[in-house]
Formats: sequence, structure tokens, C-alpha cells
Amino acid sequence: MQDVTLSPEDIRDRRAESPQLRERDFAETLGISEAALVAAYCGMGVTRIDAHPDVIMNAATQLSEVMALTRNASCVHEKVGIYDNYHPGQHAAMILTEDIDLRIFPSYWRHAFMVERDSDSGPRRSIQVFDGAGDAVHKIILRGGSNHDAFKKMTETLASDNQSTKEQFTQRLPAEPAKIAKDKVDVLRKEWRRMTDTHQFLRLVSKLKMNRLGAYRAAGRPFVRKLAPEAVDALLTNLQSSGTEVMLFVGNRGCIQIHTGALHTLRPMSPWQNVMDPGFNLHLRRDHVSEVWAVDKPTQRGTATSVEAFDKNGSLIFQIFGVPKEGRDSRPAFRAIVNGLQEVPA
Repeated sequence: MQDVTLSPEDIRDRRAESPQLRERDFAETLGISEAALVAAYCGMGVTRIDAHPDVIMNAATQLSEVMALTRNASCVHEKVGIYDNYHPGQHAAMILTEDIDLRIFPSYWRHAFMVERDSDSGPRRSIQVFDGAGDAVHKIILRGGSNHDAFKKMTETLASDNQSTKEQFTQRLPAEPAKIAKDKVDVLRKEWRRMTDTHQFLRLVSKLKMNRLGAYRAAGRPFVRKLAPEAVDALLTNLQSSGTEVMLFVGNRGCIQIHTGALHTLRPMSPWQNVMDPGFNLHLRRDHVSEVWAVDKPTQRGTATSVEAFDKNGSLIFQIFGVPKEGRDSRPAFRAIVNGLQEVPA
């Protein structure tokens, strides 16, 4: 990152020369964080606010219908709905509604701004949250039917004392590569069979000094099967044609966003695969998919099957599960689709 080498004035001048680029893409061309770009406009349509999820979620619940956006470097997940049913927590918090379903990790919510931009269709308003390195964690984007009056009032009531256009950011944390404890593989397989809930998995691999991807590489059959990267397109196409409902997770260190339902409209546009449904959009960089795993985890309600994609650095891009039905995690229709996906030879 070069945030310290460009003044806010430099950033604004360069931005005026390239107004057509998306903010994330423009920031990358300058070698700065997206949050540094936003902060450069404090007092010019941008208001710095407290980034704590309790503050942000309380504001969001007053905005009526909005779009929730959570992304990582390879996938963007967008859901339209109303923020409600907030469950705070020191280490993890949640929004639980039919449309907007979030898992929030407060320690990564470090910088936040209320943003208002002019456009041909009128003002575009949003709340944007970033981590310590200035990477986007979560965005709340107002729509035509949102409560814009409430947003305008919040820019006054929530404004921080510090409205400087300069900000200090930490170094971006590198992706964690696959971690395998070779002397613990037998223990991993033994304890995997004993799981009764999918949420036990990360505690198990952490206890064994591994991580998610390392555990998948180590465990082998019958726990996991390595799929070809091309299996992602086949999976999405089969889900669309069959109408099979899924839970689709996309996230980063600070937030995970979940869509529950069928996928109706696929619109590939190289290198992107896009889901363009009313109330839900997904934008996936297929060329970023390096490893794909079909994973079976035992639970008290049956076997939970998922398909999980990782980039070349080992970062998780997305997870897709079949929607539990009638109190059971096992979903035969989803499992049948996964079993038919192309594998990578052992």
C-alpha cells in the first residue's frame, strides 16, 4: 500500500481524471486502499462515523429496504432487504432476517463512513465499513424506497469528531496458506467422524494446528473430494436448472453474508459468472478459482454436504450448502448434483 505517499488532494485530483472507474478498481490503480480513497472526501459528501457494528446496525435498521453488499477479492454478494433482528456480541454478532443474513466479526470493523455521491439518477447514499488495512468489510447501499431522510439526519448525529481526510492504515494481512499437521491426520479423521454439528469443524482443525484448506487436503476420502475448477460453473448451472435451494456464503475476515434460496438467472460474462435475480446478485471471478472441494460433515441431523472454492493463495471464496429441510441437514437433491461434479484425479 502507498496510502502515506499520496495526499488527499492528490487522490481527489487523480480521481477527477478517472471518474468512470469503480472505487475499488481506481484505488488499486493508485496503490492505495479503498478506505483511503473514501476518506479523502471527508467533508465533501463523506462523513466519518464510529465503525462498531452496534452503531452501524442500529443505523441500518432505520433505513428501510436497502442493499447489503459483502465481498472478497474474488466474489461479490448482494442482497436486498431490511436490517432487523440484530444479535450483538463481543467476538461475533449477527443479523438474522429472511433476506439479510450476516455473521459479523467486530474486531475487523475499524473504519466507517456515510457516503453521498451525485449521479445522473440522483444522490447515491451508502454506509461503508473497512478493516484496519482499508479493505471493504461490508456496505449498506440505499435504494429508491430507502429512508433517505433518516440517512441525512444520521450524517449529523453519528458524525465523529475526527473528520480528517487523512487516515492511517495497517498492512494488509496475507492470506493464510494451507496448514497441515502431518502427525495429527489420523486424529483429524477420527474426530471428524465424531462431529455432531458443522460449527465444530473450525474448532477441531484449530485445535490440531491446521486450517480449513489444510484439513481438506489432509483428510481425503470419504470426508472430501477434490473437484475441478470447472465444476463451479457446472454446479451453478445444475442448481439453476433444477431449482434446488441452497445456502450460499461469501465473506471476508470481518463479515459473512448468506443467501438462502434458488438461483434463477445466470449471466456469464468472461471472466465473471453472475447470478442476477430479483433481490440477489452474485458476481464471481471464475478465473480466481484454484481449488474446489466437495465436503461431507456429519451432524445430528444427517450429513451436511458443501462445495467450497479457494483462490491460489488459499483464501476461501465461497461455500454452498443444500438448504436443510424438515429438520435435517442432508439434502438428497443437492448431494446428487455434487456427486455428479467433475473430480480431480487423486
